[in-house]
Amino acid sequence: MSPARDLRIRPRRASDLDACARALAQVHALDGYPTDWPERPADWLATADPVGAWVAELDGRIAGHIVLCPSEPDDVAPELWGKRGSGEAAAVVSRLFVAPEARGHGIGARLLERVVAEAGELALHPVLDVVASDTSATALYERTGWRFLGTGEQHWGPRRSVTVRCYAAPAPSAAGRS
Repeated sequence: MSPARDLRIRPRRASDLDACARALAQVHALDGYPTDWPERPADWLATADPVGAWVAELDGRIAGHIVLCPSEPDDVAPELWGKRGSGEAAAVVSRLFVAPEARGHGIGARLLERVVAEAGELALHPVLDVVASDTSATALYERTGWRFLGTGEQHWGPRRSVTVRCYAAPAPSAAGRS
């Protein structure tokens, strides 16, 4: 991984959505994420009522994206997290991607760090799910210390289910606690 000289993680603005959608189209063409291409990608990225949304800028250009959302009743990862009995409310990491030309700079890990920090300030614990066949995303989560919770079936409509691997953010380090 090469260090990024001009990497900035900042809150996403509405004016970023078109550039984010263009980067997402590159990701979809290369990696197949998202599995089902949305009719209106900028609207799909915008999500209704997120806890927060951030972009990564590399040399002034949109290079990555991440959203933290409230959990929904049919989300698998928060359900598995709740079964652990920690008592912490979960929030779901979503819409994470890094533009192909910006990879190798630690952007995915930095976006995840930002979500974990923001969620911690809100007394939420980040969880996520990933389609089981997405081995590169799984490798990122495991490399950055996310804890495997288990697998489950996510329903993507009345006749379609996919197997997902679910993860929880790493526990805060002792040094980071006050």
